[in-house]
Amino acid sequence: MRRRRPNREDAELDITSFMNLMIVLVPVLLLSLVFSQVRILNLQLPTLSQNTADNDDKPKILELVITQDRFDLNYPEGILLKRFELEQGQYDFNALSVYLQDLKLTFQQQGIEKNDIVLLLGENVDYQTIVSAMDTVRSFKAVVAANLVDAELFPLISLGDAPSEQLGGGDASLQRSQAANGGSNL
Repeated sequence: MRRRRPNREDAELDITSFMNLMIVLVPVLLLSLVFSQVRILNLQLPTLSQNTADNDDKPKILELVITQDRFDLNYPEGILLKRFELEQGQYDFNALSVYLQDLKLTFQQQGIEKNDIVLLLGENVDYQTIVSAMDTVRSFKAVVAANLVDAELFPLISLGDAPSEQLGGGDASLQRSQAANGGSNL
């Protein structure tokens, strides 16, 4: 006896419920994505200093020398204003920010309009330190009308190489700057 196979019809795929799921799932996944932000840091070309003559018309340059073991803040160029040593192996960006805020206020009280700073980088200073220093000297967080905003410090940033005498960590630069300043900080 022969058996007959039942005649089967090809079943149709019903993908309506799957499509409904995709219509809801795709926008939810896109909204939950964290898009990477590309941030552009504008840099200025450093101004050329001329050692030929000291005249009062030449602008005074605010410098932040970054080495592997400290920050040196110079104003005018080459004259040490403040030194920030490493704290527990870390740079003290908070102390630098507070000092720069006070310095900016002092400049404003004296009628000096200063928006530029030169970062002088020592050898083997890592990238994260440079970017953190740039963020620190550019602005600080302030509360204005119950909102947290970025207040401007020195947004015009130039980069350069640190002088070799400051890389040696010499106290000679500290003594030279204190003698030039007459022992004062400004």
